[in-house]
Amino acid sequence: MAILNYAPSLYPYFDILYQDEDLLVLNKSSGLLTVPGKALEHKDSLQLRVQRAFPTATIVHRLDMATSGLIVLALNMDSHRKISKSFELRQTAKTYIARVHGKLKDPQGSIDLPLICDWPNRPKQMVDFERGKKALTHWKCLASDEHESLVELTPVTGRSHQLRVHMLSLGHPILGDRLYAHHDALVAANRLQLHAQLLKFNHPQTNQPKTFTCPAPFSFKSEGS
Repeated sequence: MAILNYAPSLYPYFDILYQDEDLLVLNKSSGLLTVPGKALEHKDSLQLRVQRAFPTATIVHRLDMATSGLIVLALNMDSHRKISKSFELRQTAKTYIARVHGKLKDPQGSIDLPLICDWPNRPKQMVDFERGKKALTHWKCLASDEHESLVELTPVTGRSHQLRVHMLSLGHPILGDRLYAHHDALVAANRLQLHAQLLKFNHPQTNQPKTFTCPAPFSFKSEGS
């Protein structure tokens, strides 16, 4: 699926929330690629923007183009290796906030459904019990009415589009999701209502726990977020 009319906002060019000699923590804007795409018109990305000011910065993990929120970049190879290892070993904690279509019946739950690329429809992902990789998401409803719910999502694994496909599997697609939402959920918001709000990991050099938070730019029943 091609990126149509890719024109990410230049304001802010990038938003640094924390900086030291070893890493940067930023708030990525919705609509901005984490890394450059293959096509020339898709080169603008968080990585490219940050490297213009911090040439040694490297991406440790990614957020979908449409997702906003917390992302960490390493400023040297040793820090990159150590932070990457902590993500690989699931020694990090990430929490997302999302607005989803419809009213959730239960206050909380878990979704344990294996995922694989839906190759004919890539980059879409799908549930596949035979070939899919394990994917686990915990969720908690924060607020709801008959039309939508505000949920806290905690992924245990980090599969591509995991939160989007898992919420779709419950029958509650994320609002504004151009890949997975049905019409009513798609037109309910002008951007994907998914935001990485909390990130925890140990500092790569001091090994001290670090916690970063960044409030979502949307809220329950907000208009035009």
